[in-house]
Formats: sequence, C-alpha cells, structure tokens
Amino acid sequence: MGGAVVDDGPPGVKAPDGGWGWAVLAGCFVITGFSYAFPKAVSVFFKELIREFDVGYSDTAWISSILLAMLYGTGPLCSVLVNRFGCRPVMMVGGLFASLGMILASFATSIIHIYLCIGVITGLGLALNFQPSLIMLNRYFSEKRPLANGLAAAGSPVALCCLSPLGQILQYQYGWRGGFLILGGILLNCCACGSLMRPLLPTKKPQELEGPLAAEEKKPQPKRKLLDFSVFKDRGFLIYTLAASVMVLGLFVPPVFVVSYAKNLGYEDTKSALLLTILGFVDMFARPASGLIAGMKWVRPRCVYLFSFAMIFNGCTDIIGSQAKDYAGLVVFCIFFGMSYGMVGALQFEVLMAIVGTEKFSSAIGLVLLMEAIAVLVGPPGAGRLLDATHQYMYVFLLAGCEVTLSAFIIAVGNFLCISRKKDPEAEMELAVTASEKEGLNGIVKGEHDHEDKEESMENGNVSASKAGEEAMMVTEMGEKDGEENTSL
Repeated sequence: MGGAVVDDGPPGVKAPDGGWGWAVLAGCFVITGFSYAFPKAVSVFFKELIREFDVGYSDTAWISSILLAMLYGTGPLCSVLVNRFGCRPVMMVGGLFASLGMILASFATSIIHIYLCIGVITGLGLALNFQPSLIMLNRYFSEKRPLANGLAAAGSPVALCCLSPLGQILQYQYGWRGGFLILGGILLNCCACGSLMRPLLPTKKPQELEGPLAAEEKKPQPKRKLLDFSVFKDRGFLIYTLAASVMVLGLFVPPVFVVSYAKNLGYEDTKSALLLTILGFVDMFARPASGLIAGMKWVRPRCVYLFSFAMIFNGCTDIIGSQAKDYAGLVVFCIFFGMSYGMVGALQFEVLMAIVGTEKFSSAIGLVLLMEAIAVLVGPPGAGRLLDATHQYMYVFLLAGCEVTLSAFIIAVGNFLCISRKKDPEAEMELAVTASEKEGLNGIVKGEHDHEDKEESMENGNVSASKAGEEAMMVTEMGEKDGEENTSL
C-alpha cells in the first residue's frame, strides 16, 4: 500500500524561496482563482437553465453544490494520486477533466446531464488542480511561505471579479451553450499551470565526494504511504480539523445570503449585487496583506493565534452585521467581512502546513478537505432552512457568526493547552546535510592544494577519531591513500 512520491525532493534539497518558485506561485494563483470562483461564476447561467429545462432555482443550485462537494470531498483521492504520480501529471489530467466537463455540458439535454458534466467531471478536474498546486507551493517556499500563501489565495477574489462579468457577457452574446463551450476552453489554462509545477531536483555534487554522506544518499528512500493516516495521531491536526469543520459551517453563509438580504430590504438587483463586488475588492487586498503580516519574525511562531483572531473578527462581523437595517449598514458589513474573510483565506493552509509539516501535508490537506466537504454541504442549506422557518436574515447571520467564533475558540484554546511547539525535523536535517557537504568539499579542495596540509588534516582527523566516529574514518582513509601515493613517488 505504498508508492514513491515522484516529485518529492531528496533530503538535501532546500526550498528555494524564489527562483522558479515565483512561476509556481503564479500557477497556484490562477488555479486557486478557478477553484473558488468558478462555482459562483456558473450561477450567472442559472436563469437560462431554469428556462431551458423547466426546473426550479433549487434544482440549478445543486450544480454549484455538487461542484463544491467534489472540490472538497475528493481530497483523499487527490492525496493518493499526488503521492503516487506526482503533482505535475495529476494537474495536467485535472485540467483536461475540468475543460471536458464544461464542453460536454454545452451539449446537455437535461439538468441531470449538467449535474454529471459540470458538478462531477469539472469539479473533479478542479480538485485535481487545487490540492497539488498548494502542495507544490509548500515545497518551493519556506521562509516566504506565509506571503506566498497570501498571494496565491488572492486569486479567488480576482478571478471572481473577472469570471462573473465574463459569464454575463458570454451568456448575452452566445447563450448558455456557447458560454459553457468558451469557459471550457478557458479552463484548459489549468494544464498550462500544471506544466509550471516542476519537481525540485537535488544539487549536483563532485564525484570525488565520498564517505558517510554519499553512502546515505545512495541508500534507497523508504516508500511513503499513498495516504498517511498517521496524521490523526497528531493532536494539532485533530484540533485544526475540528475547528476548520465548524468554521466552514458558517464561513460561506454570508456571501450567499447578503445579496438576498439587501433585496429583502427593498433595494434593486444591481445595487444589491454591488455588495459582492465591494466584498471581493476588499478581500483581494486583505489576503496578500495578511500573508505579509504572518511572515513577520515575531508573528510567524504565533500564526495559529493570528488565525484564531481572524476567525473571531469574521464571526463578530457576522453578529454585528445581522443588525443592519439599511444599505449603508450592509456596505460597512461587506467591508469588514471582506477583511476578515481574506485573513481566514490567507492563513488557513499556512497554519495547517505549520502544524503537520512538509512531509505529511499532502495527506493532511486531503483529509481536512474531506471533513470540510461535509460542512460545506450542511452549512448553506441549513441556513436556508432557518430562513424559511423564521423569515429573518438576522438569525441566519447570527448563527453563522456564532459558528465561526466557536471555531476560533476551539483552535486557540486547543493550541494553548494541547499543542507543544515543535521543530521541523526535515528542515534541521536539510541544514545538517548542507553543512556536512560544505565541510567535505572544503576538505577536498585543501587536500588538492597541498600534501602537507593533507597530512596535518589526517593527524587532526586521527585525534578526533575517538569523538567523530565515521567522519574520522573517512579522513583517515583519505590520508592513507595520499601516503601510499607519496611512497610510490
């Protein structure tokens, strides 16, 4: 039940924090935008679909629900595929699936056909792109990872601001069938983003370098499980998963209902839809700013508490926004909600990376997304039932705020009481390997310059043999070879 991780770098490879990593970041930016914004952008075509297939709004709403369920619920499957084949091939295939689903949907003859094409096929394709892109971002960035996560997360509001108006234009010019066909072509850009996910390669070393380090690298690396369930033994992961599941119950509710809230207060459709534009514009700048703050030296070790503050900020915004009585109040709510929503979006995966580490992240994110998928399916429909029962948007926003605030206390208190700060053993090993390589190379260069220096280094190696073990044996063997060469001469 194991497989080699194709694009996992060897232990000596350190995250470059730049270079080709910026190209990986650009690809992750686009993929994140497609993954989060596409389910909302498709809703632009719902009125045409209702007229075409003679169905209700609730029937068409299942398109976005199934798409989101596939995006979150296939997390473990994505983890298995990434650990077996690597990120790049999985993303390339995912891009083809995402495009194929929209193209097939343009020939749909029933709403069930659209469920299968857009919801299942396109949803699976986006899932096969979203998770691997985050994994590659984690491998390419270490010190600058909070900023990289914030910039990548900004793809969601940017894409939403672009795809929604584009969908309206396509529907007006070409109808819903032509619009689906063109959007399918646009989703082929996922393949281009997947091609950017170049695996990290080990640094080349001189062939002369021998000894314990070379022997260690020649050893076959142990196979990693396709899906590592050992993350459930980590208390930090369990606390994070519980908190994230509770948070998702209420996090996506306000953006879904805020436009209807404004219409219920008597404002026209165009003015009500402007609220989402305001929310997305603020969100667009809040995510990179949050990543920049999280990357500060004194903030990064306490990133979990910054994340909990962002959730409390979001929950309190929902609770206060539930008392809005006019359009101005809803505008203020959208501004503060956009700020807090952006903070949560920028920090959620950064915190998970910090808790589980690089090695287990590919499995951890898949399992977390699976748990969140359940909450995504329950949250908005549950809020809708509450609205049907009370006919008051105030209670919907109050419930959402309480759920998000509760999740903040779960992760903050759990982190304070149950999680001890731990060092990343993989990072320490990388530093140790790098230091050993430098020492070995310096010794070889000195030996080539002067035989006398070699003899002195041999004596020093013999003196330290009792302390250094295998390293001293390597130096002694090098010295003996040099002595034999001098005797023959």
